[in-house]
This record gives sequence, C-alpha cells and structure tokens, in this order.
Amino acid sequence: MELTLLGTGAPAGLPRPDCPCAACASAAGPYARAATSLLVDGSLLLDLMPGVAFAAARAGHSLGGVRQVLLSHPHDGPAVEVPAGLPQPGRVPDGRELALLTGHRVRAVALDAPGTGYAVTGPDGQRLLYLPPGTAPAGLEEPAEPYAMVLLDVVGRPDALARLRAVGAVGPTTDVVAVHLDHDVPPGAEERRRLAAAGARAVPDGTTLEVGAYEHVPDLPRRTLVLGGARSGKSVEAERRLESLPQVLYVATGGSRNGDTEWTARVSAHQERRPGSWRTVETCDLVPLLGADGPPLLVDCLSLWLTDAMDSVGAWDDAEWAGGGERALKERVRELTDAVRATRRTVVAVSNEVGSGIVPATASGRRYRDELGRLNAAFAQECEQVLLVVAGQALVLRG
Repeated sequence: MELTLLGTGAPAGLPRPDCPCAACASAAGPYARAATSLLVDGSLLLDLMPGVAFAAARAGHSLGGVRQVLLSHPHDGPAVEVPAGLPQPGRVPDGRELALLTGHRVRAVALDAPGTGYAVTGPDGQRLLYLPPGTAPAGLEEPAEPYAMVLLDVVGRPDALARLRAVGAVGPTTDVVAVHLDHDVPPGAEERRRLAAAGARAVPDGTTLEVGAYEHVPDLPRRTLVLGGARSGKSVEAERRLESLPQVLYVATGGSRNGDTEWTARVSAHQERRPGSWRTVETCDLVPLLGADGPPLLVDCLSLWLTDAMDSVGAWDDAEWAGGGERALKERVRELTDAVRATRRTVVAVSNEVGSGIVPATASGRRYRDELGRLNAAFAQECEQVLLVVAGQALVLRG
C-alpha cells in the first residue's frame, strides 16, 4: 500500500496566515505545510485541502483514479471546494467498515473529540491508522494487532500515542508519522528532536511512503538526565519525553511540606500537567524502584533527593561531615548510580544545574552546590542522553 502525504500541516496550514510568531516565520521551504491530506494508492483520499489537485500534481500523482473521499474532522471557515471529477466527500459511521472496489477496507474509529479516525487495510494486508487533529481513540480494546503505520497529531495529543502503545496497536515496528503539524514547535531541528523523543518522525509535503516498509527511527533513550536552572523548563521537557508512553510512574522526591503554601502551588502546577494515566509516588528511596521491573520512571528531582541524603548523613554539621558524613554520602550516591547503571526501566531524571550562578555565602550552601555538581556528573555518566534546558530551549549534551 502506497501513501502520499499531499499535506502534513494543521487545518490552517503552516505558516498560519497573518501569524507573526517565530515558528511561522521560519516555516519556509520544506517546513511549509498545507493542511493534512492523504492519498492512498491513488484511489482513496482522506481529507480535502485547498489546492489538493495541484498538491497531487506536484507530488507526481493525479486524482483521476480517486474513487472515495472521506473527511475526518469538522472544517472551520468556508467549505473546501471539491475539484471536478472527484466524488463528493463523506464519512463512515463509527465502528462501520467500508469496502472499496479497489480492495481497500476502511473502518471508522471512534474518538474522544469531534471527528472520525480511519483504519485502512490495503489489498496487500498492510494496515494504517489515520487520526484527525486534536483527537485520540476512544474505547480501545486490548490486546490489539499493531498497525504498520500510524499518522496522528503527535505534538498536540501525545496521549493518543500512549493509548495506542498501551494496547499494542503501536509496536516497535510501527512507523509513527506526525501530521497536523502546527506552530506549537519551531520547525527544523527542534521539531525533529521532539518527535524523535516520542519515537515519531515528520516528512515534507508531497512525500510518498510505502506502508509496511522499514523506516529507522532512533530508539527512545532508556536513561535520560535533564538539567536546568530554576524555572528553565526542565520539568516540562522531562514530562514531554514520556507523555507518549503509557503507565508512567512519577517519582516526587520533594514530599508535601505541609503548611508551605508556595510549595503546594508548585506541586499542584506539576500535577495538573501530568497525563491522567500516570501514577505518583512520593519517596527518596530510588534504589528499589530502579531495581524493580515496571513502567517508565520520571524522577523529579535529584536535587531534592540530595537534600534528603545530606540530611540523613548530617552533612550540615562540619564535625559530622568530617567524621563520616562525607563518606556516607559518597556511598549513597554510588548506590544510586549503580542502580541507574543496572536498571531495566526507562528513566528520565530531573536535576538543577547550580554551578554556574552566584557562589553561596555559607559553607553549607557551597557544600550542597559541590555535591550536587558531583551527583549530576556521576548520574549523567550512566545515561544515554543528557539535556541542558536554558530559557525553555533544550540543548543536547549527549545522545
């Protein structure tokens, strides 16, 4: 089954008309995208877009063989003109299947938002799933047979990918292609980095893909350390790296701090960002979690783990520090890094980068700064990928 992506952008296209944002300003050349529209084997058209006939011609195809046009989502604004010779577009009711004379079968997939997803099986038996923007499948049954290709709004609805992975509809060999791309992510290197973190890729408008053909996408790093200063966006970046995976365990090392309203507000902001399918555990006992099998871990953060560890060894008292506290802390850090090295779980950990700022005025502050630097370096040594987040921008230091 052959698929040509006549457009890969959001319904308004990219760049959006009259939008002055930086992402739209840089969306030129291969990064300019028309509204998403898919041509399957020259006979099935999924979604119309302005200028669809010209887009097909630029991609080296004709629409003369199209026997069915299906719409997946409501279209805002004036109705898109149907080119002469094309059949009138329609929809398939949820759960129903449409058999085409060309040998294709199209099943309508129910969604959690207005629109219809389409699961297409080609005459060769290959299967693809196409979801409209801003939607995720509803009522998925487990286990499911993996699709050869899935096209969906990876940036806007990463939880849709997580749901498909949870039931096996997206497996290790599924080619995940991002469509409905909008100005939420700057095109180019940042877009590729974000999609690769979800195990997905994007292609330019006009690209023809063979459904079922092997396409190398970088494996998701098993261990990642995300560093950054205060309010740099490091926690958001860490969460993004796991939001397309199911059943994540969020490990909060800071506790509740009863009575601290400012801390409670911080915790609430983090909780509101997390997908509803994630579980949370509050603990600094990381070694047993790393040693056990289970879903991916997001540890936020190592800085607070270190505070707890230094409390437990009496690091703030010079006499206790010199009398065995320093040695005990080194042993705690070694146990943690050994556990990270041996873990079989996917792990994303967050930590503060404090060594580039003002030198602390107190000896205990300087001790904490130094030990956090050592911890970050030791933890990073065991990770396949290390990121530094500055002003919301993630810089790849390793991987």
